[in-house]
Amino acid sequence: MDLLINLDVPDLAAAEAFYTRAFGFSAARRFGDAAVELVGGSSPLYLLAQPAASVGAAASPRTYDRHWTPLHVDVVVDDLDAALARATAAGAVAEGAIRTAAWGRIVQLADPFGHGWCLLQFLGRGYDEISA
Repeated sequence: MDLLINLDVPDLAAAEAFYTRAFGFSAARRFGDAAVELVGGSSPLYLLAQPAASVGAAASPRTYDRHWTPLHVDVVVDDLDAALARATAAGAVAEGAIRTAAWGRIVQLADPFGHGWCLLQFLGRGYDEISA
């Protein structure tokens, strides 16, 4: 089974610029003005051009203000401090301080389009440090 990540954005060019600079993705395919496929992670990221206020799920209008969702994407990195500097230089906003746990380090981010992301650096055996 493959996992594809689709992300609605209001401005395709701005989103492509952000995700390539912030997380090191690169454009693989373009689907006209409607979408771009970004690669460089374990799953491709599809940026989908969807204007603000257009109908999203369950007839709710899309909004690109910072919003809560029960789904977010973690980006696993080798050097959290460098990755955070790169992401914030590209326009991400850190939401809180870097936290350290037995499994590693994490920081929450908001992208310029209201979506939540986390940068994650595993330490030691990663999640195996806390698995039963």
